[in-house]
This record gives sequence, C-alpha cells and structure tokens, in this order.
Amino acid sequence: MGWIDAGERLEDTVRIVLVTPVSEPALEGRVTGNDVTARRWEDILRKLGHDVTLQNRYEDGSADALVALHARKSAPSIQAFMAHNPNKPVVVALTGTDLYEDYPEDETVCQSLESASQVVTLQPAALDVLDASIRPKTSVIYQSAMPFVPALKKAEDCFQVCLIGHLRAVKDPLLAIEAVRKLDPLSRTRIVHAGAAADDALEARAREASDEKGSRYRWIGALPHEEARVLIARSHALLLTSRAEGGANVLSEALAIGVPILASRVNGVEGLLGAGYPGLFPPGDADALAEALARAEHDEIFYRRLELAGRKLAPMVAPSWEMRSWQQLLDALK
Repeated sequence: MGWIDAGERLEDTVRIVLVTPVSEPALEGRVTGNDVTARRWEDILRKLGHDVTLQNRYEDGSADALVALHARKSAPSIQAFMAHNPNKPVVVALTGTDLYEDYPEDETVCQSLESASQVVTLQPAALDVLDASIRPKTSVIYQSAMPFVPALKKAEDCFQVCLIGHLRAVKDPLLAIEAVRKLDPLSRTRIVHAGAAADDALEARAREASDEKGSRYRWIGALPHEEARVLIARSHALLLTSRAEGGANVLSEALAIGVPILASRVNGVEGLLGAGYPGLFPPGDADALAEALARAEHDEIFYRRLELAGRKLAPMVAPSWEMRSWQQLLDALK
C-alpha cells in the first residue's frame, strides 16, 4: 500500500495525521509517556519534510497517512481514517498495555494490527509476542533522548534514586515504598517519585509514605518533561518498577543522560536493556529490589557495571538513529 492511489505521482511531502489518544481520565491534561513519544515523532516527521497534524482522535479530513499510538485506544481513529481515506497507509504503534495486557485476547487490538500497513514496536522483544502474520510488517523504533551537556551535578545529601511514572497499578509504584523500608537504617538511599495520581488508593498510600517521619520515599507529583529530565540527571540511579512496559521513555532518557538503571525484569525492559543487563530484578519482588538498591549504593564495582552497561546501550537511543528508522519505515510505505 503506497502513499497515493494508483496512477498518481508520489510527492516528497506527505500529510500525516499523528494520533495519541487521551490516557485514562484521571491523567487527562497530564503528560504521559505516549504524549512525549508523539511530540518527539511529530518533530522527527517534520524534520523529514512532512506535514504533520497531532491529534488526540482522528475525526475527518483527507491525509496521506495515519500514525496511531496504542492499538486499542486508537482503534476508533484507525477505523475513521480508513473510512475517509481508503487505500492510504496506517501505521500502528504498540506502546505498552495494548501489547502486554490486551493482545491477543482483545479483538479490537487484533483488528488494528491486521488493518495496519506497518506496525511499530519500541523494543525487539515485542516481536516474540506478536503473531507470525504481523511480524513481517513490524519495525522496531527505539525511542531517542538527548543528554545534558555539560552533565548536571548529582544530589550531594543522599544517594538519590528517581522513580518517574504516574501512580497506576501497572507501574507497581508501591513496590518502591516497600523496598526502601527494608534498607539498612544507615542507608543514604532516598527515592524521589515523580508522577501524577491515576488511582486514589495509590495516591493515599504514596502521601502516607511521604509523610512518615524519617521516610526514605518522597512523592512529588507530576513534573513537566524537562523538569523530570533534570531529576533524572541529578539522581544516582533511575528506578522502574513496572509489571509491564512497551518501551519506557524514561529508560531512553536515563541511557542518554548516563544514569544507571534498576528495573523490573519484564519483556519490554529486557527488550531494550538486554537479558544480561546487571540492574534487573524480578517484578513485584521488594526483597530483590532492596538488595539491588543496597548494592547500587554500597558496591562500587556493581555501580560501575551499571554505568558501563548503560554507556554501551546509549548509541541506540541517539536521535539520529530514531530519525533514520522513521525514514526507513516511511520508505517501506511507498
């Protein structure tokens, strides 16, 4: 399927509608990982010379192609675009819960993938989950991020570990609270958690833990994207506790900035960092996380291994790599 109908001439500049649906109602108006991805892709596609319109939901109007984030949440936009623009290509990006919670049981997700001209995943392990019929039209596009030059100074009053993620069950945010309570009383580790509350019960627990006397955990609420990057840069490590991930932006940010990562061993994380990355722990295991936090703080050799592993992975999150990947995908649609 090409950009244009048979018999027409392919133009250098194409009109692309980029759809990122509103996340769950509690997060409306908050910046989510998909929002960050969509805005970065908008910039990349424009730099490649295309006319891009960013929307939460496609309504009507002609365009040359649709790029839709999240196979389930964008399903109405995909169907509407195909109705208004028959024979035009549709790119569906699997971003997380659509792949690891909905697929393959959700018929809406399966229909979106079957209808797609091309499918995008954010890390290669996702290919193992997809049906063999979908893999040939699937491209892996690593999410890119920029470093801080010069590097920012680390927090000096503690061993600061940042957790960047909204309070949602899939992110398992309470695991960090449970783990940090298991640390030695003399530990200097402090966890700073940035993210909006999408769940009242999780918010109550986060507030309670933050307010405890002598707590090593502090929830600071949502931060703008650039302030979240500063928090990462000033931390000694980044923590990700998710039970499922499509390809977390924060991992790319940490790799680009040069901050070691401690993360749950789930498919989407292993796909990006590799099964042999030294900072992985079993999802939901507070004891294993506490051990990893203690090693990162006290074991210099372990910490240097984390740094070295991150430096080796950093080139794949370079903006030039992501732009080249998008150019290759667009060329495949012609």
